[in-house]
Amino acid sequence: MPLGPRINDALLGLVALEHRVDPYFRDAFNALFQRPLVDITQFFLRHTHVNPETRLCEEIPSAGEAELAAGITQQMENFTKREYQGRTAERAGNTKTYGVVRGKFQVRSDVPAHLRKGIFAEPNRYPVWIRLSGPGPLSPPDVADAGILSIGIKLMGVDGQKLLDDEKETQDFLGISSPTFTTPNVTENLKLQKQIYARTPVFYFLNPFNSHLLDMAMQGLYARMNTSPLEVQYWSCVPYLCGEGLAVKYSVRPTSNHKTKIPSSPPANWLRQSMAMSLAERQVELDFLLQTQTDPRRMPIEDASIEWPERLSPFIPVARITIPRQRFDSPEQLAFAGELSYNPWHAVAEHRPLGNQNRARKLIYSHLSQLRQSMNHQPHIEPTGKEVFPE
Repeated sequence: MPLGPRINDALLGLVALEHRVDPYFRDAFNALFQRPLVDITQFFLRHTHVNPETRLCEEIPSAGEAELAAGITQQMENFTKREYQGRTAERAGNTKTYGVVRGKFQVRSDVPAHLRKGIFAEPNRYPVWIRLSGPGPLSPPDVADAGILSIGIKLMGVDGQKLLDDEKETQDFLGISSPTFTTPNVTENLKLQKQIYARTPVFYFLNPFNSHLLDMAMQGLYARMNTSPLEVQYWSCVPYLCGEGLAVKYSVRPTSNHKTKIPSSPPANWLRQSMAMSLAERQVELDFLLQTQTDPRRMPIEDASIEWPERLSPFIPVARITIPRQRFDSPEQLAFAGELSYNPWHAVAEHRPLGNQNRARKLIYSHLSQLRQSMNHQPHIEPTGKEVFPE
């Protein structure tokens, strides 16, 4: 193995070592230090990133965006073909599937008037398939993964014209367990994808001539050995419309403070097992929240590394997700996960994705989903919520 990947793997080994001791100190550390350290990191990010003056909900596409999106797509395609040649292809991002679970998405009756747009216009109820996953681009044992989790929520039975025509009645919401994204924009994302292909993603953050230490710090403050994918908060990181002229970010937050105990030596698929244990015993409820953009300078549209301050605009609960007791880890249901395609452009116009990374996702997610399913000789299905699997 070349020296670069060997150094990269050695540094990632230190992350895995830290994850092994997380159960003994991380909760106390976060309670005392996470928020102050996030505030310090965000202070420096705001002063080192130059964001143009904008109005509320205003997008500013940059020159060469289409070429950057195509470059990211090509890098991720090359990675997928190389890594999964001759075996089942996985997603190039949000890679490891912990499980796809069924649930209900109930829009609240007390949604504030300014947020009653799109699916939040009235207290409707939708079936959902929720995919919980790891960051990728590979699927190592959970203790050796990066420690940032992903959620994809697919509502079904949603009326209205969709922005992507491969599905007719769905609305997707995506998030990760960090309030900011790994890269601030598509320019930097392409740099990261090149390092991933070279098997040296750590070098993207540590490059002394173009470092991204602050972004690494933000991710590190939320990365950890998690108790369960059902017991963490998720954020969209990037904004979306909520009706014309109003930009919002999403968050999904457990209603319970219950934490599953992590064993001293977690098994390779601990996060799937912890989900299975929880859903064998009880239903799980999550609040779906919206945060409104109120200050275009402090809450930029185009920079995904900047956290929108809650002191300027708190998250407001607009829906409740209920995941009933169930078994989800049968081979048939795990295979069903591969037939699903999650894309923020599976959306009605009132919830159109905003910002350069979201604009790029329209090409990236669509192309890579088609590539993966083609490599696996697997159909892309639009689910209805009526699917049944062996218990």
